[in-house]
Amino acid sequence: MARKEITYTPSAEVCSKEIHIVLEDDVIVEVGFKKGCAGNTQGVSALLKGMKKDEAIRRLRGICCGRKSTSCPDQLAQALENMA
Repeated sequence: MARKEITYTPSAEVCSKEIHIVLEDDVIVEVGFKKGCAGNTQGVSALLKGMKKDEAIRRLRGICCGRKSTSCPDQLAQALENMA
């Protein structure tokens, strides 16, 4: 079983300051956000558990928050893309 773990610092101005991700065989086991909208980040984390990395990227990539060109979910997708 290949386990990968990172803590990603978003590259854009979003509410979350860090995103912690744990994968096992490219399946999301854990996602945690430092800061951000508590209900939303907890909801996203719960929905992603057990999902394949590529599916999460497909669903989250390009989501914007208000007038911003990115969002916490989009930054999560970028973090997942950076996990080799």
